[in-house]
Amino acid sequence: MAYDSAATRERILAAATEEFAAHGVSGARVDRIAASASANKRAIYDYFGDKNKLFAVVLEQAMADLAQAVPPSEDLPDYAERLFDYHREHPEALRLVMWEALEVGDGPVPGEVERTRHYGDKVLAAQAGGAPGDSARTQVFFTLALAGWSAGMPQLRRMVLGEDCDLDRLRDDIGRTVRAIQSGDGG
Repeated sequence: MAYDSAATRERILAAATEEFAAHGVSGARVDRIAASASANKRAIYDYFGDKNKLFAVVLEQAMADLAQAVPPSEDLPDYAERLFDYHREHPEALRLVMWEALEVGDGPVPGEVERTRHYGDKVLAAQAGGAPGDSARTQVFFTLALAGWSAGMPQLRRMVLGEDCDLDRLRDDIGRTVRAIQSGDGG
């Protein structure tokens, strides 16, 4: 059987995504990634360099997948609901960003220029939807926070909203809250 480097690389990325989402960069183990990917550690280092570079590639791919699945929209309430849906279906994307925040803090992050540009596209879409200047930035930030926090903090959601929190209702509430923020009613 011929060696398929593209398939090996993809298996490594899939395994690394799971590992980093579960353990962050510091807690992730290259041995576990290699075993899960049916690859050897040498292949990981050859393809990606060190563990930090592998994390950067994993995060970049996760953000690209998210951006493709949930493109910017002039309709921020709809965007918030679609973003919430994405995070429900793909919790690893949000976990990766949360690990990045925990491990990097307020320092520069891999791909920051490109990611900042993408967030700028979201702001431009909000402005096209009627949000003025700096208000559009704030509205996009709050939209990301509402959709992400609700999905990324299940324990807090459970403690505040109860064990039986209806996620479909929460999704609708997020959309209504973003609509209220847009209209200046504050939520």
